[in-house]
Amino acid sequence: MKNKGIKFVLWVGCILLLAVGSIPSLAFASGYHGHPFSWDAPGKSSAVLHKGTPASAGMAQDPLTDIDKAVNDAIAQKVMPGAVVLVARKGTIVKEQAYGYAYRYTDDQFTEASVPVLAKTNTIYDIASISKLFTSIAAMQLFEKRKFALDDPVAKYIPAFAENGKENVTIRQLMTHTSGFEAGIPVYKMGTSRKDRLEIVLKHGLQNPPGTTYTYSDLNMITLGVLVEVLSGQRLDAYVKTHITGPLGMCDTMYNPPASLKTRIAATEFQPWTERGMIRGQVHDENAWALDGVAGHAGVFSTAHDLAILAQTILQNGKYAGTRILKPKTVRLMEQNMNSAFPGDDHGLGFELNQGWYMDALSDTNTMGHTGYTGTSMVISPKNQTTVILLTNRVHPTRNTVSTNGIRRSVARLAADAIPVAVPDKHGAWFAGYGDNRKAVLEADVDLKRPAFLHFRTWYRMEQNADFGKVEVSTDGKNWTKAGNALTGSSGNWRQMSIPLPAGTKHIRFVYETDGSVNGRGWYVLHPSVVSHGKTVKVSFTSRDWTLRNR
Repeated sequence: MKNKGIKFVLWVGCILLLAVGSIPSLAFASGYHGHPFSWDAPGKSSAVLHKGTPASAGMAQDPLTDIDKAVNDAIAQKVMPGAVVLVARKGTIVKEQAYGYAYRYTDDQFTEASVPVLAKTNTIYDIASISKLFTSIAAMQLFEKRKFALDDPVAKYIPAFAENGKENVTIRQLMTHTSGFEAGIPVYKMGTSRKDRLEIVLKHGLQNPPGTTYTYSDLNMITLGVLVEVLSGQRLDAYVKTHITGPLGMCDTMYNPPASLKTRIAATEFQPWTERGMIRGQVHDENAWALDGVAGHAGVFSTAHDLAILAQTILQNGKYAGTRILKPKTVRLMEQNMNSAFPGDDHGLGFELNQGWYMDALSDTNTMGHTGYTGTSMVISPKNQTTVILLTNRVHPTRNTVSTNGIRRSVARLAADAIPVAVPDKHGAWFAGYGDNRKAVLEADVDLKRPAFLHFRTWYRMEQNADFGKVEVSTDGKNWTKAGNALTGSSGNWRQMSIPLPAGTKHIRFVYETDGSVNGRGWYVLHPSVVSHGKTVKVSFTSRDWTLRNR
């Protein structure tokens, strides 16, 4: 009876489009021990999404506010015409903001529309390849029903797939993009019907032997979509509505949205080559369009809020508002890296893992997500119970624009920066900051007649083997040598470090060096002190790059 009541509330919410109210915020002081939900310690999460203050989610306001400038700057640079950003932690939506335009241009020459349409938080976006997550979840629901085993050959269920040397490709390999398929083929130029075109994909040959390479391929997910249809007896769109979006109350998520919703849908690309003109309300991807708008790799339209429901379902181990769509052990399986043989291409079942190129400072071994070609991205951090969603129509009016990867990273980084690090001193610790190709220096002058030790506590999350924290010493302030081992990766918790310093040292510095991509949550140094033969040497560290922070 309880579940029926909850589902009724969700149904009413879809019909009436009710806004969720805020809840009372928890006390959140800005100083030492004032952060009750610090990095990797989010505390208990809500079973459903609700609006609330950053403080109630254990987050800082300023970085979330800075997202506004980052997104508006990207719009001004014509990275995209508009966007919606949603950030949630522990089920608390701390930011849900629309920017720019959902529809602005009439052609691919950037001709301004006479009546442009502003983006709103309920604007519906073509989420492109984020659709793959729906296909993957659908497949895993069937896996739970013992319809297949992950290492079963695809051809066991789809005999036509065995053609052209694919008889040994497994379902797991489809979901991890290790089947051997090439990236894609122009299906929309082939065949005359959805049935014809799916058959062309199923019979298409491999580029590499199965399991030998990682190649992100739409062909994998188109095939997985067919598998869902074969095993369930429903077309993919009907299955997803019945078993995922409907039960979760995701009433703004669908394939082939009706014409009545067109005014709420963000426009995408002007496509004369498909004779569709300015696309708005039809799927942007040509192959998905040729498959009647329903395909395993693309075709889903959604809002930021609906995608946040899906993300919260994953964070709550497959359950939302009393409705379970996946078992906890299935979610754990989906977030497990299946591609350890292909470092850097970490992938679970459907979900990408630890991809700093869009997850940035939220990257971690179990951080999950996906992007979409239209300019969309979803980042889900289980360790921080945090979701970051960026929806844009960057292909409006043409795909020949600036990459959205920069703004994807910026939004994820600022959301990460809003999650405080638990600094064990009310006066704060030195923080090296963010930035690509950065060399941030924190230094002090000394006069060591005898050998000494530099003692400090440290916490860091750096891109493994790409960004480094170093201690260096010098006798003249010009020539520097490394003292101790460079730091990279993760410190785990706060660590106590002791670095030997040679006699004759006149200068000491901490140097944080980053490469041209991916920032981790950063490097903190607390209470640096120099001790020589049992006595503390007076030393004062200064910096133009590092700042003292208590979060």
